[in-house]
Amino acid sequence: MARISDETRRDNEAAIRHVMERLLAGDVPPGGKCDIKTLATQAGVARTGFYPKKNRDGSPRPGPYQHLAEEFERRLAELRETGVIPDPRAAQIERLKGQVSGLKERLAARDAQIDGLTDFRERALSQIAAQRLEIERLRDALAAPSNIRALPNSSRASAPYGSCS
Repeated sequence: MARISDETRRDNEAAIRHVMERLLAGDVPPGGKCDIKTLATQAGVARTGFYPKKNRDGSPRPGPYQHLAEEFERRLAELRETGVIPDPRAAQIERLKGQVSGLKERLAARDAQIDGLTDFRERALSQIAAQRLEIERLRDALAAPSNIRALPNSSRASAPYGSCS
């Protein structure tokens, strides 16, 4: 692989810095992210230049633009720590995660409310059934010969004051 000239390296570094500023400002191209891959693509340089290399003897050496990749990652981390997400897609994902979390909480509250209302309905139906059985028992007891007497029906058309009827 051929080495690049100092002038080409300076031009590439200037292009990388320019693209870095755009990405960190939130100007992410469609289909791209705020990452090294997009940085390399938009700057027109090989992505491999951002990562360390190995010499022929196996010893590591920095990639030609590794310092820029480290600067990009550092600045991106600083932005995220302050709550700024430069990638609109990542910001949308974070916003949607928050919405999903809120909806899950609402759903859990609704489920609890439905469970409570179901229990209430079962109790109410049970009480109605018990009252019906008691009424039937009392009617049967009234119809059978015994010392139970029915109260006379009121001859007045309207119920007295304070009556439940």
